[in-house]
Amino acid sequence: MSGEDGEAADVCASCGIAEIDEIKLKTCAACKSLRYCSVECQKTHRPQHKRACKKRMAELRDELLFKQPESSWLGDCPICCLPLPLDPQQSLLSSCCSKAICIGCDHANKLRQYGFLIPQEPSCAFCREPLPETDEEVDAMLMKRIENNDPVAMRQMGGNRDNEGDYKSAFEYYTKAAELGDAVAHYNLSIMYDLGQFVEKDEKKKVYHLEEAAIGGHVDARHNLAVVEERNGRMERAVKHWIIAANMGCDKSMKALWECHAKGFVKKEDLTATLRAHHAAVNAAKSPQREQAKIFLKRN
Repeated sequence: MSGEDGEAADVCASCGIAEIDEIKLKTCAACKSLRYCSVECQKTHRPQHKRACKKRMAELRDELLFKQPESSWLGDCPICCLPLPLDPQQSLLSSCCSKAICIGCDHANKLRQYGFLIPQEPSCAFCREPLPETDEEVDAMLMKRIENNDPVAMRQMGGNRDNEGDYKSAFEYYTKAAELGDAVAHYNLSIMYDLGQFVEKDEKKKVYHLEEAAIGGHVDARHNLAVVEERNGRMERAVKHWIIAANMGCDKSMKALWECHAKGFVKKEDLTATLRAHHAAVNAAKSPQREQAKIFLKRN
């Protein structure tokens, strides 16, 4: 009993009573397509609604999953305001402020610091806090931000514990960060469920966390979802994922689309449109300052 536009109707799906004056209807939290005047009516109608509810939930999930994100999970550099490159080597994550800064702005900050007659103490390019010198100082900085419910700091701390082989602590930090919506934490959890690190291998949970990461703009998660769909023989869904990732500048997804085009799974016009979007995304993350930083890093 929903309207033609898909929205819930203004009458109880079970007893048919209309929403007037003191009678307030509540929408089904799962599918958001039907409304009920009471919990009793919802329970009574549940057997009839169960199948349609699950179908509509799946449709809503796909609408969210296959929506093109406005940007990658990295977002923009907070200093130059240009999109951060997908290559993790082209940006740095500061423990003091939990900001990802491009190598161009970081390099410019170092030139500024060393350009004085008396070199300044190394500091963060964004918040100007002194850079930590030891792992203990890094952890202390992260803990301060964790105490303020900073999901990026939680994920960073989880990564530190992960690198040490303390998968239990890593899982706990990743889980907390994921609950706060951190896309990278979801991606890291998908890896743990895939490899069975601290937790048992679980394909469903792995895919769930990949989906949550992809919705948050995580390009590698999106690409991996496409690989899962391809493995399961659902090429239409796989292609959708690769197109979204390629539109955000993902090289390996663009390569996969070329291969799909050769096999007849992607139309020429779709491939061309995606190629244009891919080039635009890659070029948007370039700047003379970043290119100079790359040259400097290669020399040193």
